[in-house]
Amino acid sequence: MTGIIILAAGNSSRLGQPKQLLPYKDDTLLQHIIAEAAVIKDTVLIVVTGANHELIEKNIDSKVKTAFNHDWELGMSSSINKGLSELLQSNPEIEKCIVAVCDQPFVSHSVFENLITEYDVTRKGIVASSYAETFGTPVLFDKKYFDDLLDLKGQEGAKKVITRFLDDTASIPFEKGNIDIDTEEDYNKLISGL
Repeated sequence: MTGIIILAAGNSSRLGQPKQLLPYKDDTLLQHIIAEAAVIKDTVLIVVTGANHELIEKNIDSKVKTAFNHDWELGMSSSINKGLSELLQSNPEIEKCIVAVCDQPFVSHSVFENLITEYDVTRKGIVASSYAETFGTPVLFDKKYFDDLLDLKGQEGAKKVITRFLDDTASIPFEKGNIDIDTEEDYNKLISGL
């Protein structure tokens, strides 16, 4: 089994409205990534909410498990911690998990599949997405790194763990992985390019 944790707790301060609910294709940014993750077999999916959680949870299918992060203002680390803790509580046998964010519009099920395939082939403990000459999300972690993820603090994200264990990191190319939606300008560019 593979856990997939989708981080959707931020308050989208630079955008001025919840980016999770921005219309995208036939749905919203968040629903898009949930749908892509749901295609992957043998997975447990958890969406971590925070700011605007009531509004966001109303827009998520009730079959999708959500975890409300009361401490979302403390930064991304608290959402990773919440998602992973919930995942392990309900599925202690989980061997690996993928951490993804809700504002990368070009994430597709093939990105998730490629992470899992690369993990199976290379036996590396971390498999990151590669774009814009860096490593980032979505990223897969073997359970041996779960404690390191749970130890993250404040604004620290998955990248801190990747950087610390580069010798045990493989990567897959993720074209357009560097495109995320933080501002109205980002969103307008995305929509005009569709």
